[in-house]
Amino acid sequence: KNYTDSSVFLNTLTPKFYVALTGTSSLISGLILIFEWWYFRKYGTSFIEQVSVSHLRPLLGGVESSSATGLFTSINGETEPRPSVSECKVWRNPLNLFRGAEYNRYTWVTGKEPLTYYDMNLSAQDHQTFFTGDTPQLRPEDAVMQKAWRERNPQARIRAAYQALEMNQDCAAAYVLLAEEEATTITEAERLFRKALSIGKPLLRPTPSQQESGSEHLDINLLVYIKRRLAMCARKLGRVKEAVKMMRDLMKEFPLLGMLNIHENLLEALLELQAYADVQAVLAKYDDISLPKSATICYTSALLKARAVSDKFSPEAASRRGLSSAEMNAVEAIHRAVEFNPHVPKYLLEMKSLILPPEHILKRGDSEAVAYAFFHLQHWKRAEGALNLLHCTWEGTFRLIPYPLEKGHLFYPYPGCTETADRELLPSFHEVSVYPKKELPFFILFTAGLCSFTAMLAMLTHQFPELMGVFAKAFFSTLFAPLGFFADKMESFMPSSFWHQLTRI
Repeated sequence: KNYTDSSVFLNTLTPKFYVALTGTSSLISGLILIFEWWYFRKYGTSFIEQVSVSHLRPLLGGVESSSATGLFTSINGETEPRPSVSECKVWRNPLNLFRGAEYNRYTWVTGKEPLTYYDMNLSAQDHQTFFTGDTPQLRPEDAVMQKAWRERNPQARIRAAYQALEMNQDCAAAYVLLAEEEATTITEAERLFRKALSIGKPLLRPTPSQQESGSEHLDINLLVYIKRRLAMCARKLGRVKEAVKMMRDLMKEFPLLGMLNIHENLLEALLELQAYADVQAVLAKYDDISLPKSATICYTSALLKARAVSDKFSPEAASRRGLSSAEMNAVEAIHRAVEFNPHVPKYLLEMKSLILPPEHILKRGDSEAVAYAFFHLQHWKRAEGALNLLHCTWEGTFRLIPYPLEKGHLFYPYPGCTETADRELLPSFHEVSVYPKKELPFFILFTAGLCSFTAMLAMLTHQFPELMGVFAKAFFSTLFAPLGFFADKMESFMPSSFWHQLTRI
């Protein structure tokens, strides 16, 4: 009887019903596909998968093993702690540009903002801590400058700097802000930094009151910052030898401030002078083979080794005779650099367009790659054949790294938090480079297939309604046939009184 009823119901359905059914299914699955794709592009994960893991798994009793959380297997097989998201530390870009003279000029020309609010907020925190920290006796002009660094509006920051100068004409921090943000040329910024330096030099001989208040330390920080920016001004204005001398003097005068990475400014200036022996001497001091400090260190080391062999390097000749020891050293240095930061080669080989570097970078991230390539691409181009050698060998690095990335080859595994941090640091118009490439989640592939299949059915049903109606009825009849057969068998085995009592219940 049940089978007969279902057959009668199917026979009453018209072709329009099947068109509406398949069309609605296609529309709904298409909307789900669009949302899933948008969510994956924005957050790097599937929404359905995330909801399933977060909400459905606990309800079904699934519990993740807590013993393995935050651990990975090292090369020697031992279990070591995996870097967490909080350990993806953001660093100040050693070669960051000037806002007024460089970043703002880009905005005037293109109408695009090269800096994100997150990046600028980090800079404001740096300036507050570095120049106007929490001293017991905060000077009035310092209180104004502390507020100035926090202002989001550039004009408000500039007005606050002038207000601080009205309180004290010798407020070096105010001149620093004006040099960074109001000066529209490097020459004007250099003039303001020199004014700030003339104010800051006497502060190297602090008074007893300054020592008691703690402002001596802050004034030294400010002085180091001013000297460094003056050296960068000299470099940008073409006085490279003067810039190198200022950087060397600064590193010698304040050797404990290595965390400022002034050596990276020095390396770039020495490469501009083509003083490769001096570059090698700096690398010998700062390059740690097992734990390099930055992409600048790794790729500069690779550049020097590539430069020694690249002018005569030929892929065809190397495949016939094999690599010489010098060529092997250069290739290994390139592989080491690429494993440390795999985003750099595409910028150096101009496979991806460059943007202005952010004020902060993430080690091993796309932001660091942008910052390195922006300043060092010219040095790779100057070394004949170096980019050709990089082009021929850089992709070989990925054959050496195990997959999936539970292990690194030379270094600890590539951290998984770089994409999120880079999206905060880099402007929205830049396509963030992601490594390793995320595979499309199952639900995106499933909804894409479902949408395509139902759309095809809707189109066929609309074009051939009678034929598709026959196929649909045959499909549903076949689908319900086992159920009808099972129901008939149950009726034959069970006494009629049992079914009567069951319906009464």
